[in-house]
Amino acid sequence: MNSGDPLPKNIVLVGFMGCGKSTIGRKLEHLLGYPLVDTDQLIEQKTGTPVAEIFASRGEDYFRELEAAILHELAAPDAPRRIISTGGGIVTRKRNRALIKQLGYVVWLQAPVDIILERTGRNRDRPLLNTDNPREKVESMLAERKPMYAAAADIEVETVGLDAREIACGILESARYHFASGT
Repeated sequence: MNSGDPLPKNIVLVGFMGCGKSTIGRKLEHLLGYPLVDTDQLIEQKTGTPVAEIFASRGEDYFRELEAAILHELAAPDAPRRIISTGGGIVTRKRNRALIKQLGYVVWLQAPVDIILERTGRNRDRPLLNTDNPREKVESMLAERKPMYAAAADIEVETVGLDAREIACGILESARYHFASGT
């Protein structure tokens, strides 16, 4: 990794909740020196309201509109380079997928259902998983979103079996190759 290698404007992490976007994002921030921004945290900062409360009081459609507005802000021509960790459902809107692709190098982080349930099971701030059968909900949502993640992503990365540093280093190498080859 030499300093003359081309770097993307941003590295954008997409994937289902519990797939490692925050963990890998922090590792990329450390390795690359770009600040990490989380779209859910930006929404909470702007609205002064937790994501779970937005879902409960205003609904998912309203929340998706907020996500789209955040993506537009992040895509501003004068915006600095960043690592962007997105909410798991941000890809459900076609225009969001287009904006995500414009932002930079898009990495789809994946994990098996059992791992997702293990990582998210104790967190009550996951409004879409507050159901009688979280496994069924995760499987259904993954099946629905898989083609959307694939449409937005430049690369797919399985997050099980490697540590965060190994994953982050692989992502950086892939991003440099991607931008060096002009693809």
